[in-house]
Amino acid sequence: MKTARTPVGRVLLEAALVAVVGAAFAFAANRVSPRGLVLARDYFPPGTNPPVRMAAITAPADSPTDTNPAAPSAVLRLTTPTEGLEWRLIDGDRTVQLLHDSHLRPGAIVFIDARDEEAYLAGHIPGAYGFDPYHPDKDFPAVLTVCRAAEQIVIYCYGSNCDDSQMAARLLRNVGISGQKIFVYGGGITEWTNNHQPVEIGARNSGNVNITIQ
Repeated sequence: MKTARTPVGRVLLEAALVAVVGAAFAFAANRVSPRGLVLARDYFPPGTNPPVRMAAITAPADSPTDTNPAAPSAVLRLTTPTEGLEWRLIDGDRTVQLLHDSHLRPGAIVFIDARDEEAYLAGHIPGAYGFDPYHPDKDFPAVLTVCRAAEQIVIYCYGSNCDDSQMAARLLRNVGISGQKIFVYGGGITEWTNNHQPVEIGARNSGNVNITIQ
């Protein structure tokens, strides 16, 4: 008497037959293939595959640990040395003192205006040299000469929201000017004119000095 097979049993039997036939074809193909595997061979002997170690990810030594540091107040940015910079920030009072210091020899204090030529000609701190850091070739030879001979260098641009003065300071540092004698006037020409300090119109030493920018 034959035992009736359930649908599930038939499915399992067919799956087993397919697996056996597939395995037979696979072994046959492996035997005739020139790239076939030798089943008795150990392809991974001990010591040939050292464990993979994950490399430790560390921040560079000079990178900040806090990617979003709190911005310093305007007063601090304009009046105190800034950590990490190779020059010092000064305020308007100190800048005025340096401009009018009569005890220093001529050329001991050099003022650098880091704005573009149009802004420079419209009005700059009297006696300042124009030096656009985005187009340095024109003025760089003269500026470099006076900066090498100077005891102190004051660089400024528009104000606290302008980084051109620090870019100019960096260019000077890159050619060997000591950061010890570089000062960046953070308030810039904006604070200077708001405090009714004199400005020179036109070229350097033009003699056309006013208290406002025309």
